Amino acid sequence: MKTVVRSAVVGLAALLVLGGCELGSKETVQRGYRGTAMELVIVPEDRVAHVNANQPPEPSPPMPAAGPKAGDIYQNVEILGDLSVTEFTRLMASITEWVAPEEGCNYCHNPQNLADDSKYQKKVARAMIAMTQRTNEAWKDHVGSTGVTCYTCHRGNNIPTNVWAEDPGPERARGMVGQTPQNYASAAVGMSSLPYDPFTTMLGGERDIGGVQADSALPQGHPTDLRDAEWTYALMMHFSQSLGVNCTYCHNSRAFNQWDQASPAKVTAWHGIRMVREINSKFIEPTTPWLPEHRKGPLGDALKTNCKTCHQGAYKPLYGAEMLQYYPNLAELGKDVDDLELFED
Repeated sequence: MKTVVRSAVVGLAALLVLGGCELGSKETVQRGYRGTAMELVIVPEDRVAHVNANQPPEPSPPMPAAGPKAGDIYQNVEILGDLSVTEFTRLMASITEWVAPEEGCNYCHNPQNLADDSKYQKKVARAMIAMTQRTNEAWKDHVGSTGVTCYTCHRGNNIPTNVWAEDPGPERARGMVGQTPQNYASAAVGMSSLPYDPFTTMLGGERDIGGVQADSALPQGHPTDLRDAEWTYALMMHFSQSLGVNCTYCHNSRAFNQWDQASPAKVTAWHGIRMVREINSKFIEPTTPWLPEHRKGPLGDALKTNCKTCHQGAYKPLYGAEMLQYYPNLAELGKDVDDLELFED
C-alpha cells in the first residue's frame, strides 16, 4: 500500500513539474553560426495569435501637398506648420485615431479655441510629434526604414500600455547605499533576483552595460563589476520579454563580449538603448511640469518609454509593418533636438 501511495505521490509531483513546462510543438530559427545554438524557439500557435494582435490600422488616403500651409491658416502651429492644410488635417485625424479614438479632437484641444495651449495634452502631443520625427530622422540605425508613428506605442490608448516611472520599491529596499536593490519580485525582470528597477538606472540614466564576462577570475574592482553585471542582466531580461526572444537573438552566449560573433541585432539594440535614453531625457522628462499628478509615477516623475513600449512582445514593432511610408510627414524633424523651443514657457 505504501508503495502505491508513494508512486501516486511521485506521479502527482511529476505532473505538477510538467504542468510548469510549455508543452506542444516548437519551431526553431537559426540566428547565428552553426553549432553555437543561436536559435530562436517559437511556439507556432502563440506566434500566430501574437501576429494577429499586432496588425497596424489601415492608412488613411493620402492628401495633396499643394495649397496653403497650415502654419499660415491656423494659429499657434509650432510643429507641422509647413504641411498643406489637407496634409495637416489628415495627420491630425490619424493621430486622433491612434491616441484618442473615444475622446476625439477635444482630448488635446479646447473646442472653443483650437489655438489655446491650456490643456496639457496638447503641449505633450506637440512634443511627442517632434520626438517621433526625431526618432525617424536620427535613429535609422535602430528603426530603419520601418520607422515609428504614434500608433507604434499608443495602439489606441491615451497613454501607451507599457511605460515606466521610477520604482521606489518596498520599504526594506530603500536607502541601500552602495548596494544594488533586488530580492523584490518585479515583473520588469521576470520575477528574478535582480535589480527590480533597471529602467531608472539604465534607460533614464546612462550606466554602462557590461560586467557580464570578466577578463580574469578575480579582476580588480570585482564588486563594481558584479553590480554592473546585475544591472545588465536585469535590462537584458526586459529586452527578452519586450521582444519575445531569447538571449541568442542578439548574442553568441559563449562569447557575450565579442561583437564579431554576435548577430546584427546586437548592433541594432546598442543604438536602441541610446535612442530610448534620448527620448526619455530630451522629450519626456521635460514635460513633467505640465503633467497632473495622476499622469506621474509614485515619485513624481513622468511616465517614460522602454523597449516594450514600442515592441510589445514582437521582435520588430508591429512585426515590421512599415506605417511610416504612409505618413512621410513624421519622417523628419529638420532641426537639432537641442534647438527645440517647445519646453520654453
